[in-house]
Amino acid sequence: MRRIKEKKERSLGVKLFLKADRCSSPKCVTVRRPQRPGQHGGKRQKNISDFGRQLQEKQKIMFFFGLNDRQMRRLFDGPKESVARELRERLDFVTYLLGFAKSPRVARQMVSHGHIRVNGRKTTIPSFRVRVGDKIEIRPESRDSKLFEGIQDRLKTLEIPKWLKLDAEKLEGECVAASNAEEERFPFDINLVGQFYSR
Repeated sequence: MRRIKEKKERSLGVKLFLKADRCSSPKCVTVRRPQRPGQHGGKRQKNISDFGRQLQEKQKIMFFFGLNDRQMRRLFDGPKESVARELRERLDFVTYLLGFAKSPRVARQMVSHGHIRVNGRKTTIPSFRVRVGDKIEIRPESRDSKLFEGIQDRLKTLEIPKWLKLDAEKLEGECVAASNAEEERFPFDINLVGQFYSR
């Protein structure tokens, strides 16, 4: 399974943090073997078509957030300018930004397994929209889990976006303002994906 994830990152040519610990270290496959996977991966690639680029960007979003085709279509069904904000304010991504998880994929798992509370209530929907004033915390019953080993040390050096506030001692965060597009640089081009779904 690990090799499948690593091949996907190599084929798309970008770090998607599908293996959180490895992607943050020199062992990251995109550092060790930056060429595309396969026998001819190291050869010069032909110019990719506009449709091919749009498809690649779509796949990046799908693997980065763990979404399927149906969820992607629903996401891009509305105004394209709201898509980036909707992605930034997903509970799983906010959990990642607060440092509770090492990658968006791990954050999605945490939320789905009931390790995260919003305003004191367990929330298991990764796409839950975080609003200004919402408080996000690790469930007290989950804090001894291996998922959160060493989290206190990690949070001490973490820089979080200005629209979020973190209390590292209490393992609690809060959304204090509207999300800011300038602070989150996604490893994909949302506009190209919008073009893919408007075809």
